[in-house]
Amino acid sequence: MDRQLPRLLLPLLAAIQFTHIMDFMVLMPLGPQLMRDLHMGAGGFSALVAAYSIAAGVVGLAGAPFIDRFDRRTLVLTIYAGFLLSTLFCGLAQNQTMLMIGRVLAGGFGGISGSLCLTVVSDVVPPERRAAGIGIVMTAFALAAAIGVPIGLELAHIWSWRCPFLVVASVALIAWVTAYNILPSLRGHLAQPGDRKRAFIEVLSDPNAWRALAFMATMVIGHFTIIPLLSTHLVSDVHYPENLLWAVYFVGGVLSVVTAPRVGKLADRFGRQRVFAIMVLLASLVVIAICNTGPLPVWAVLVLSGAFFIFASGRFVPGQAIITLAVPSARRGAFLSLSSCVRDLMSGIASSFGGWLVTTKPTGELEHYTWLGWIAVAGGLLSIWFSRRVRANEMFTDFTRKAAALPAEDIPMEAGEIS
Repeated sequence: MDRQLPRLLLPLLAAIQFTHIMDFMVLMPLGPQLMRDLHMGAGGFSALVAAYSIAAGVVGLAGAPFIDRFDRRTLVLTIYAGFLLSTLFCGLAQNQTMLMIGRVLAGGFGGISGSLCLTVVSDVVPPERRAAGIGIVMTAFALAAAIGVPIGLELAHIWSWRCPFLVVASVALIAWVTAYNILPSLRGHLAQPGDRKRAFIEVLSDPNAWRALAFMATMVIGHFTIIPLLSTHLVSDVHYPENLLWAVYFVGGVLSVVTAPRVGKLADRFGRQRVFAIMVLLASLVVIAICNTGPLPVWAVLVLSGAFFIFASGRFVPGQAIITLAVPSARRGAFLSLSSCVRDLMSGIASSFGGWLVTTKPTGELEHYTWLGWIAVAGGLLSIWFSRRVRANEMFTDFTRKAAALPAEDIPMEAGEIS
């Protein structure tokens, strides 16, 4: 077996995640330009933003019963090709209708691509090292914020709002070709006993799976409730310069790139639930500070936002590791697809709730944004309770115990997974 393969596989999965997250994140800062160029109102732009998450949730739910019936390699290459073409279609769109179609397609294919990446990690990385593996893949979120969004905004400013989508499609093409050349056939889940057609039904009848889905929902509430209006809050209430918003993403993203893999290693060493609880408690303090503060100097805002990226985003590393162990390997693809659906739908609900609750004062400041902070804290504390009620369903074999002693970069595949 090629011991170098994991070193190539995890960065490849991170690249796939990067394009998916970049495609989603870059749209929101493009609002003013899109509304001007495509002659749409605020409602039309909000629909474009919501279309991606809703499509990801709906398509993920529809695909969950079938995702464990195929070779992982075949699914990744097929679904990711659909994402690539959909993003290219967004960059070539000439009007609001075409762009809406592109966003729906990109959301559907992108959502499944994201869940497949986590499924592959769960298949090939032993449980005792899984949080570290997930931490490497999840650096894609930080890279999208630190590098992707600032560069995308600058390209849109120089050329057009279409440019970021065309660049994402180009990067996706490189990632697809790389996946075609190095991604092995992953069929170990097909060799396990059980009827593939019943896997989805078994997931739905598993109380532990439902507890894990509830855990995901509360994690999202604890994080995304304040996200959509965070930039507006910083500019309107904290008096942070609007032309320096890119620095918030850049600093936070760079810090997350450095800390996410380390959080995963800490979770593997000291326990996923324990590290998750610590991250949530620290994130809650940061959320309270951000949502209740008045005007601050630039350096203080960057310190707070950097801490938010480290702890609030970092909680998903041990949290996702907890979720991947909730069901056996044979049902993992269907379950993680459901988990992605819950994540996408709950992020849409949390975002919509924030838009409904918060109003703008005549002075331009946001009213009731503080309430969102307390709701996020409540969701985070509730997620700690759920995290301790998700049972690990995967046994530690002699193979995985030996793997636990290896360096993270030398994690071997599970026996029987590669054909």
